[in-house]
Amino acid sequence: MANYQFRYGDGTIQFDYPEEEVLRVLEPNQVDIPLRQEDEIIRDAIEHPIGSPKLEEIVTAGQTVCIVVPDVTRLWSRPAAICRVLVEKLNKIGVPDENILFIAAVGTHRLQEEEDFIQLIGEDLYKRIKIENHLCDGDVVETGVSSYGNVMQVNAHAMACDHRILVGGVVFHFLAGFGGGRKTVLPGISSRSTINFNHKMYFKPGPAGSGAVETCACGIFNDTNPLHADMNEAAKFANISFIVNSVVDSNQKIAACFAGDIFKAHEAAAALVKEMDGVKIDQRADLVIASACGYPKDINFYQAVKPVFNAIGAIKPKEGVLILVSECREGFGNPDTEKFAFEFDNMLDREIYLRENYGIGRFTGFRLFEVATKVHFILVSSMAPEMFAKTDIHTAPTVEEAVLLAKKLTGKEHLSTYIMPYAANTMASQDL
Repeated sequence: MANYQFRYGDGTIQFDYPEEEVLRVLEPNQVDIPLRQEDEIIRDAIEHPIGSPKLEEIVTAGQTVCIVVPDVTRLWSRPAAICRVLVEKLNKIGVPDENILFIAAVGTHRLQEEEDFIQLIGEDLYKRIKIENHLCDGDVVETGVSSYGNVMQVNAHAMACDHRILVGGVVFHFLAGFGGGRKTVLPGISSRSTINFNHKMYFKPGPAGSGAVETCACGIFNDTNPLHADMNEAAKFANISFIVNSVVDSNQKIAACFAGDIFKAHEAAAALVKEMDGVKIDQRADLVIASACGYPKDINFYQAVKPVFNAIGAIKPKEGVLILVSECREGFGNPDTEKFAFEFDNMLDREIYLRENYGIGRFTGFRLFEVATKVHFILVSSMAPEMFAKTDIHTAPTVEEAVLLAKKLTGKEHLSTYIMPYAANTMASQDL
């Protein structure tokens, strides 16, 4: 037996598993990146931008700057460390604190509270500089209409500033191909209607049951992915001056940082993510035991989309099993996701309702519950089993009991298995 340890909430969870049944522990690839202090990495990226003039050639003294930061579900991207260096640079250029506005790009997520803001930008900057939540149903302005017909509505306070700088991190994303970059605009600071229009493009035109656009998937980062392409157009309309995006390692420390043009710097970051976290496999397994990587990545069930869709490519369709280890201290994390768990008992009715009453929380619930119709899905979390009674998701209090259930569901005593300690970041696929 081998012992494995996963991050779980603020702590860890351990389990033993037969070593002879493990095909492989899927971990990030070893990439030769010089070890440096975070401040040095960030400062070097800002001073050597990609596809862009230097920040002092873009921003002039006395101008106003909006810095858009992620919400606490993306604390792993280390926004406070980035913001500390970025504000220091802006101050040197001649932009005083009172000319800077932070906006938390919550999209349709919950609003950030004081403690969240302090974690996002650091206590010093929180005391010095104004920070506010984006309100997707609040004060927005129209910036243009995409080639897909999406009316782009973006935070009015951000657009009122002379410059907009985006701060965030890049990982694989189950719809947009990769997170970060243009996603900080859409969905980050866009209106609810703009967000819903964009995400609804996951479905093929036609009645419920017509299926999904298969290119809306992890790692697909070109115009064949309509969600990504529409997000790019949103970013163009928003006239972004500069971005600073991190790529983190398995210890949630900044491994590299990319700054400059919103498209070119983001593409460079995505290329590194693919090199670090895209793990090629030779075969699919009977079982994948995956970690959501602890707090804040396992803060709620809504955030489970990342590890689930990073792991799904490693599991045998229909007959295989996914065990997801995710604390979910905030439960579903979205009232619409919860609604889709409690008010429907089959996927067709969920899809019919979703097509007519689209909402990102409902969509996230739909996608997660849909997975449980394609593979056996067992969740190890703090959530009560009755919360999933109307879905195909199974629950277990421990990994050991989840493995016993997996054997029962498959009818197999011995299961070929992948262990994914970093599934929130690491994507497994035969196609890489």
